Amino acid sequence: MFKPLNILDEKHKILRQTSKEVMLPLSKEDKKTIDQIIKHLTYSQIEKYAEKYDLRPGMGLAFPQLGQLKRIIVIVYEYEDGKFQNYVIVNPKIISHSEEKVALETGEGCLSVNREVEGHVPRYARITITGYDPDGEKITIRAREDLSVAFQHEVDHLDGILFFDRIDKNKPFFNENEIRLI
Repeated sequence: MFKPLNILDEKHKILRQTSKEVMLPLSKEDKKTIDQIIKHLTYSQIEKYAEKYDLRPGMGLAFPQLGQLKRIIVIVYEYEDGKFQNYVIVNPKIISHSEEKVALETGEGCLSVNREVEGHVPRYARITITGYDPDGEKITIRAREDLSVAFQHEVDHLDGILFFDRIDKNKPFFNENEIRLI
């Protein structure tokens, strides 16, 4: 039986706090939460389930969005129509990034932000991120383009940063000569 997650709204003060490193291996409870997040994100990207359960589409979620100040992020990336790759990173750290920056042309969204926010969010085009899988094995992931954006967005949640904090209030939009829009 599927039950949608209770995702905190941007007004909740927990979303502005810094999350704590997590002890490994993860508890059964944390692993269960990860499974629920994966199911929620997957269903949110499949139209019939999104409609059935009234889910907003999302590809990533960080534990603080569920009210838990733990450094755990989950991304469910649809790399091909109907095919998903799940990424779970405990205690993630971005260890390197490209000089090139990109921004999503349509702007970013967030499951904790229930309103339209206009503007481009500059992000690194490519990153390398390290951390641990749920069993405590060290992992390194190289991400580019929209997957790189998703990782940076979720890591920001662990530090109490919401995507719109990164939009320049004086110049919210870039043109193709200033930043590559993807």
